[in-house]
Amino acid sequence: MKKIMMIGYGAMAREVLSRLPDGVSVGWIVARAAHHAAIDSAFGGQVQALSHPDQCTEQPDLVLECASQQAVAEFGEAVVTRGWPLAVISTGALADAALQQRLQQACRQHQGQLIVLSGAVAGMDGLASAREGGLDSVTYQACKSPASWRGSMAEQLIDLDAVSEAQVFFEGSAREAARLFPANANVAATIALNGLGMDATRVRLLVDPATRRNTHRLQVCGNFGEFQIELSGNPLASNPKTSTLAALSAVQACRRLVDGGFIA
Repeated sequence: MKKIMMIGYGAMAREVLSRLPDGVSVGWIVARAAHHAAIDSAFGGQVQALSHPDQCTEQPDLVLECASQQAVAEFGEAVVTRGWPLAVISTGALADAALQQRLQQACRQHQGQLIVLSGAVAGMDGLASAREGGLDSVTYQACKSPASWRGSMAEQLIDLDAVSEAQVFFEGSAREAARLFPANANVAATIALNGLGMDATRVRLLVDPATRRNTHRLQVCGNFGEFQIELSGNPLASNPKTSTLAALSAVQACRRLVDGGFIA
């Protein structure tokens, strides 16, 4: 039986925990103290609720972050400096170049591993392969409902209550998008990390009152040729800011533990 540590106990984390594949169990959940009683109740005391990964005295087979960019910044180094593999869903945290450098250096020094999950988008294997031959441009466009953008910087850029048709409210780099929209723009960071990087990857964000889905469009050009991908995904019913596919990418990371491990 493989045993994971989960960082976070929000909507995505609970979705992932409800879908853990056979052969994988959760042994530890790092969450705010306010959640500890609920964790104890939900798992009958069989899962240890922690405030910090350093409180774990054993060795997880995988640490799975399903919390926030802040959690990556707060706990990431503590995980990889212990030589544990860390799978990150909140990839926008790596828009902080200093944090990314510290995590990579810690991995090299302590034999840790930083795994960038594909999250809510498809085609990252192809994008990473295309990068090997040289990329000319990578453009990402996201279109979501007003509900998916509430509570974000979008409210300061556009009147979400008055919008009557699809409108662009942000254009910029992946680094800017990830910083300004930490709960919504992790896809931009994931694409950047697999492609041209945070500053050269172009991002366009739209709101559409007529949609209930999150639509991601990726256009890539390079020496290999070009490809376009469009993915229209359903948000989690419990949190419209979170993609169902993002949660499933975390589940798939757990499945790899029992299906032969991660592909380097």
